[in-house]
Amino acid sequence: MTTTDVEITADLVRDLLREQHPDLADLPIDLGAKGWDNQLWRLGDDLAVRLPWATDRADDLLRKEHAWLPVLAPHLPLPVPVPRRLGEPGERFGRPWIVTTWVPGTPADLAPATRPEAADVLAAFLSALHLPVPHDAPRGRVRGGPLVDAADGVEHGLAEAGRLGLVADPGVVRAVWDDAVAAPAWDGPPVWLHADLHSANVLTADGTFCGVVDFGDLAVGDPACDLASAWTLLPDGALERFHDVYRTGGPGGPAADDATRRRARGWAVRTALGGLLVGDAGDHGRPGGKPSWGPPARAALERLVATAS
Repeated sequence: MTTTDVEITADLVRDLLREQHPDLADLPIDLGAKGWDNQLWRLGDDLAVRLPWATDRADDLLRKEHAWLPVLAPHLPLPVPVPRRLGEPGERFGRPWIVTTWVPGTPADLAPATRPEAADVLAAFLSALHLPVPHDAPRGRVRGGPLVDAADGVEHGLAEAGRLGLVADPGVVRAVWDDAVAAPAWDGPPVWLHADLHSANVLTADGTFCGVVDFGDLAVGDPACDLASAWTLLPDGALERFHDVYRTGGPGGPAADDATRRRARGWAVRTALGGLLVGDAGDHGRPGGKPSWGPPARAALERLVATAS
């Protein structure tokens, strides 16, 4: 449900820029995407404007990105949308908004990674991101915490996917999930997490990853939350290559141990089930549906089931 009362148009974006950042107001403006929380408008060749439109929480997420992403971005090996300006609520638009750098590429739900070296790229990105956090780092919601906290959502997703005939053998998927929940909990220091690495938030070019976007769920906690992306984003056969490269906290840090890999599989089940349901809603024209989310979710579940012990 849209919580922004004002219709967001190119003219509105230009007016907001003219009021608060007039040096940017004459650049070309085009709609880039409508996400769960924000609309993205491309601004010239190198910038973008993100405005909250569909959830109440989006305001806080944008302010969090504005505060923290400039700190993290210089250490990351892939381009990310670095906030450059903050727009404050006003009469025309009563919510905060931000201007960021534009990250070129195609979302992975439309153009999946196909080259084996994508494993190296993803592992290097997460190794650089998964650093110890300062005491005032933002805590997330469920993501990054104990896997069992996500159990209700997974149970609902699995039941709904089974009812719709989207999962051939729900029992095997449940076994993967149960094994992940039974794995020892993360006992290391909390690390930075993107916490929302689904296929629409990772960009590709020439068969590998070229950027990561939407850090609104930036949080701290168990790296297994992000390591699920090895199951949901990489091409078949690339998983071990990923784990050979990944190190928590960068070069010299530890590799993911068996318990962390098991928990990552559970987070991957959660992501894949959500993608299946969003994809099915898109296939049938239901609100909030995105047909492109279905294929990567099915591929991820097939990989998880094929390697279930």
